[in-house]
Amino acid sequence: MAVAKQFLKSKPLAKVTFELSAEAVNGAKTVALAGEFNGWDAQALKKQKDGSYKTTVELPVGGEYQFRYLLDGTTWTNDSAADKYVASGVSNDENSVVVL
Repeated sequence: MAVAKQFLKSKPLAKVTFELSAEAVNGAKTVALAGEFNGWDAQALKKQKDGSYKTTVELPVGGEYQFRYLLDGTTWTNDSAADKYVASGVSNDENSVVVL
């Protein structure tokens, strides 16, 4: 699992790459990313040749954004490389957070 940040010099934005390794996916056929930045509307990650899944999202700098991954449309999981974790407010689970 990984969250990579690339800050843009020309705009107050960061390109954030969310990636789940093949190991973390554990055989899932679909992997999606849902978070505050997309209205918690799960968006599919692209499968890579090595079996990992990833996507890149542009987010405004200066904020904290909660997110989670959805495996096969049924299983929620967090990112072990998240900057921190907060209570989801929906269940006893926590959400991953990326800080920009």
